[in-house]
Amino acid sequence: MKTVRILLTGVFTALAALAALVAFAATPQTSPRAASAQAARRAAPVRVEISFPASAHAQPITGRVYVTISRTSTPEPRLQVGRTGAPFFGRDVEQLKPGQAAVIDETDLGSPVESLREIPAGDYFVQAFVNVYSEFRRSDGQVLWMHDDQWEGQQWSRSPGNLYSDVQRVHIDPARPAVITLSATNVVPPVVVPPDTQFVKRFKFQSPTLTKFWGRPIWLGAAVLLPRDYDTATLSYPVQYVQGHFSLGAPLGFNPDFKPTERNPYNISQDWMKDDFPRMIVVTLQHPTPYFDDSYAVNSVNVGPYGDAVMQELIPEIEKRFRVIKEPYARVLSGGSTGGWESLVLQILHPDFFGGTWSSCPDSVTFTDVEGINVYKDTNAFYKQFEWRRVPTVNSRETNGQIRQTSEERNRFELVSGTHGRSGEQLDIWSAVYGPLGKDGYFEPLFNKRTGEINPAVAEYWKQHYDLLYYLQQNWATVGPKIVDKIHVYAGTADTYLLNNSTKQLQDWMKTTTAPHYEGYFLYGDGKPHCWSGPVNAGERLKEMAQHIMAHKPDWATAEWWKQ
Repeated sequence: MKTVRILLTGVFTALAALAALVAFAATPQTSPRAASAQAARRAAPVRVEISFPASAHAQPITGRVYVTISRTSTPEPRLQVGRTGAPFFGRDVEQLKPGQAAVIDETDLGSPVESLREIPAGDYFVQAFVNVYSEFRRSDGQVLWMHDDQWEGQQWSRSPGNLYSDVQRVHIDPARPAVITLSATNVVPPVVVPPDTQFVKRFKFQSPTLTKFWGRPIWLGAAVLLPRDYDTATLSYPVQYVQGHFSLGAPLGFNPDFKPTERNPYNISQDWMKDDFPRMIVVTLQHPTPYFDDSYAVNSVNVGPYGDAVMQELIPEIEKRFRVIKEPYARVLSGGSTGGWESLVLQILHPDFFGGTWSSCPDSVTFTDVEGINVYKDTNAFYKQFEWRRVPTVNSRETNGQIRQTSEERNRFELVSGTHGRSGEQLDIWSAVYGPLGKDGYFEPLFNKRTGEINPAVAEYWKQHYDLLYYLQQNWATVGPKIVDKIHVYAGTADTYLLNNSTKQLQDWMKTTTAPHYEGYFLYGDGKPHCWSGPVNAGERLKEMAQHIMAHKPDWATAEWWKQ
């Protein structure tokens, strides 16, 4: 036995030595030159110094500075920033004086490249940008520094009053010391609002309700498309209220100068002037917020009483200025994505005011799938845990199933764009609208944008206040009878942001409803991406709405607005 033990011990010792030798051989050996380069890289980071002159902005700035690094100069690097765009890096600044430099270095987070150290050696075009924040002293006692929308729709790279540098060509090598000095001498000019025409009118006004809440002037507005004989007739018309991201463009893309092409064969203007086409007023609502280009048309502790402002100020102002039939049957809703959710929530929360909604690719109507995140079951927004496996959560995809972006990548992009939810991006506005008030005065986030860890208490808040499926389940006895024949939903089965999943869940539940039983109308485009809105064009959809209005009008109502 002793001999056997000695032999086994020798074998184990030999095996251990062999394993160590194999491990050493498998480990990449660093040459003296490579080791020197690594040391230089650690000791010689790239540093970007950003300043602005008094001629561009005379007062100190609290806000955020960015540097964008691009391989091309057209368009300008600042305009190449996007979810999958050029690398950019950001840092908050507080009371930065004219001529004083803010520094962005390897410690600052970037997207899609996390650190300046990861930029490969080469020649690049760089540009600095300064996003100017304003102080908001809200009526709830909170004091916040946010970007004050300048009627551009919370697009910081294009917002009037923000600053940017000229584009410079530089050589970057993470292994060599470098200081890049950029001066933001240029100021983004004011927005130019298109002039009114015979058919398209625009207006804006300061909201008393929202101005009181935010402690600074907050504006509401609309773009209005009028029917062909509005100036010569005296009758009133049904109205289509279009929801969606902020835009100064004409409703439904109306363009009387449109010329059909093979790629773009149709415009609503081709039908608008026809005698047999319904005469309606089409309105796009404009309600940008300090957090986003759109408010989601509901009241929120973080964003403010936008639901009240839309229903009690904006729509009444439209119906005062224009000859709208002020009856529920003659008010219909539409919208896609953000607007898809809004057109649904307005119909559901105000079923006695609106006569029907046509909602395309709505944002998550229940929070079991929020761009891939199951708010109620996932413990982390970046990964899904399957027993021993941890799999990245997919945020967006191509129609062939290929991953476009993960949840972690998407959230890093938002975090680089702005801390405290000030990115002006999608996940941040959901947290701002749906979430509770945080201790710092900004919203309490659903999850940590660095680690992805989800806060279940915030998830429950989302559910109790803004989960549309849950709301209908809890209130069907009173809401159900009022929305029968009013819900139309469209989505692609390959929606880019997986929004069709929650829509399908809503549909499945509506099939089980009783007292009344109402399944709604749901249509899916096989293999279609975000934002599929059905197989018809804008003119055919408007005819559908007109037919719906005709079918639901009271017997006493006339319909001179459509002579079929």
